[in-house]
Amino acid sequence: MKKQFSLLLAMVLMFGFSAIAGNVTKEKFKVYGNCGMCEKTIEKAVKNVDGVKKANWNQKTKMMEITFDAEKTNIEAIHQAIADVGYDTEKATAKDEVYEALHSCCKYDRPKK
Repeated sequence: MKKQFSLLLAMVLMFGFSAIAGNVTKEKFKVYGNCGMCEKTIEKAVKNVDGVKKANWNQKTKMMEITFDAEKTNIEAIHQAIADVGYDTEKATAKDEVYEALHSCCKYDRPKK
């Protein structure tokens, strides 16, 4: 009886953890920016997207690494959230007026359109 209970408990835990994980996706892409202030703004914008689990932008490499639940959001929505706060990505371009409103140290060299 004890072995059956342990087996049942192990199965429930396995299925429970896989259900919690959802459809977890990891992505890495370039985001233009310059400084620590950029990093805070970019990461905050991404973390505010429902379904994003982790977000880390590297100031030196300009690369964003994210983990998100693909059942709750998609990569295009994440790129757009970044563009909405003034930063260009590989898939989305910030509006000129939003870019121009960035602090002077945050104004990066924009990629050619």
